[in-house]
Amino acid sequence: MAPVEAPPSPPVEQSSDVYSIPAEAHLLEQVIVHTPGPEMELVSPENREDLLFDDILFVGHARQEHLLMCSVFEKIVGRPDTVLQIKDLLVEAFEAEDAARYAFVEKLCESLPEQNLGTVEDELKRFSPKDLQEFALTGQSELPIRAQPVPNLMFTRDLAAVVHDHIILSHAATVARTRESIIINIILNYHPRFAPHSDKIIELPPGVTFEGGDLLVASPDTVLIGHSERTSLGAIMAIAHELFERTPVEHVLAVDLPKRRATMHLDTVFTFASPDEIIVFPPLLETHGFGYAVHFTAAESGRFVTDMRRNLRDVLGELLDRDLTFIPCGGAERLHQEREQWTDGANVFAAAPGAILGYERNSRTFDLLREHGYRIVSAESFLSYFESGHFTPGQEKVAIQLGGTELSRGRGGPRCMTLPISRHATPGGE
Repeated sequence: MAPVEAPPSPPVEQSSDVYSIPAEAHLLEQVIVHTPGPEMELVSPENREDLLFDDILFVGHARQEHLLMCSVFEKIVGRPDTVLQIKDLLVEAFEAEDAARYAFVEKLCESLPEQNLGTVEDELKRFSPKDLQEFALTGQSELPIRAQPVPNLMFTRDLAAVVHDHIILSHAATVARTRESIIINIILNYHPRFAPHSDKIIELPPGVTFEGGDLLVASPDTVLIGHSERTSLGAIMAIAHELFERTPVEHVLAVDLPKRRATMHLDTVFTFASPDEIIVFPPLLETHGFGYAVHFTAAESGRFVTDMRRNLRDVLGELLDRDLTFIPCGGAERLHQEREQWTDGANVFAAAPGAILGYERNSRTFDLLREHGYRIVSAESFLSYFESGHFTPGQEKVAIQLGGTELSRGRGGPRCMTLPISRHATPGGE
């Protein structure tokens, strides 16, 4: 099979609101992604567990599936600069100024001392932007030292989270993902598009861990954050403080999750399909399950008021002040709920209110979406139907099936693979 090249990121315009996520299911404007590349070819049976992979992907097919997903985003949004590839943003940051390359190498040596990269620090600083980008992604170069690749970069959601006009940088919970946190840090601080907005970056204190899959912007004044195996309570408290100080957010709900791989982030069990429709793994809402929430609200002098809520369903309906429809991932039977949650049935991505992407294999979840008024269509059929026309958000509810045979083996769904940086409300929306 001939290699499939991801198209380069198109030129982007400066904007006073480069970051803008007022709510989770608003119409997408721009999203950062990473189409799997050479770094994924370096996952082996021997290193896959260290790299957090359960299986080895057929990279050629995974790339085709990912590019198909990106084409759907571009069609729904209808603008040429919808999708930004992180590998292009990184090399553009390196090209913009030498300081970006030096900062990347220094942060790498400081953050991963066990890899002995300090022995080649000077040589790495002399790399060309393209060579350093390749090293950043694959860990390979002509130097007498090797670093691990970063195949998890395809899950760009975990690198950061945008809330209103601010972006929160991740603190990776595992060594395997530390370099990804450095990559996004360099892009946001040195890329010509993002550097002028460095005052909008929220950096968390040392010693806490946070990954973006745990944060959902439920409404302009309410944010949910999973207390998971990847995001610590200390990080949630730090994020709540920053959001209360710097954004219109008034409520932060820390949602308790089991500290295990199957529920590694909140978005593995809970995602918005529209402002008032949520696809959920049912135990999250059951009083005898998990999912109790700690409700943070701001008080004077930067302090919090907190109260414990036993049931996420009740407190969410109260805070959002609208009727919510919860669509159970996998249907009514617990066995199928667990099977489809494992294959990311609850991890859908809303490209517009009521226009979502999910993996085709989660058939019972799609059956329920059909019962809730969604037209079910494959990604290929969707693109074919709108080939010569425009998709109009809000005209109908549509659930787009992405084959994802290879992508799903990476243990992350469409929301995991997307880092939206801007959305806006559609006419009649929230």
